Amino acid sequence: MTEHAVLMDRIYRHQRYIYDFTRKYYLFGRDKLIKQLALRPGDRLIEVGCGTSRNLIKIAKAYPDAMLYGLDASSEMLAASAVAIRRAGLEGRIKLVLAYAEDLSPGLFGETVPFDAAVFSYALSMIPDWRKALAAAHGALAPGGKVHVVDFGDLKGLSPPFERILRGWLGLFHVAPREELLRTIEGRGPRPAGLRLLAGRYAFLWSAGRDDAFWSAFT
Repeated sequence: MTEHAVLMDRIYRHQRYIYDFTRKYYLFGRDKLIKQLALRPGDRLIEVGCGTSRNLIKIAKAYPDAMLYGLDASSEMLAASAVAIRRAGLEGRIKLVLAYAEDLSPGLFGETVPFDAAVFSYALSMIPDWRKALAAAHGALAPGGKVHVVDFGDLKGLSPPFERILRGWLGLFHVAPREELLRTIEGRGPRPAGLRLLAGRYAFLWSAGRDDAFWSAFT
């Protein structure tokens, strides 16, 4: 077990019991992302950093013909995830694996067919090598597949005092907004396709297809 996995388990050993209840107050945009997935019957979706599988369970209910997979670096979170999936009666719909985002591939699940969608929901801001994680997700996509992200923005639309307080609080949980990613997306033009900013640049939603020119910056 590496240092990062130990850190994640230490953070979530107790938090996993209250995670979904507390995070709904500040992890905005997750349900918007789920609605815009537009999965087709038989599509294969992987959530990277699936945590308690809150999102995967909602996706399973919204897209009953999709095949779903979840990856997380924390065994503590996956334990909570397995319980939630069992309670939802979705054991046959969602496969889980303990692994790092940077190592993502269908082979982790004993599969050979690539994914049609990869989701990062407030995960990139906690993954140390988030660039490699994005590259791995891109490389695991089928033709026509997409990466979907919702995460903290650069917070520049917030008042300076509130921004400082928020950054300090996020730092307690080893969360770091990936401002370079947002700058790269916005650097493609005044209104980049697939990007949606939430109020105060608090968070952003973004989607990009496998063949999008964006990937040359990170792969």
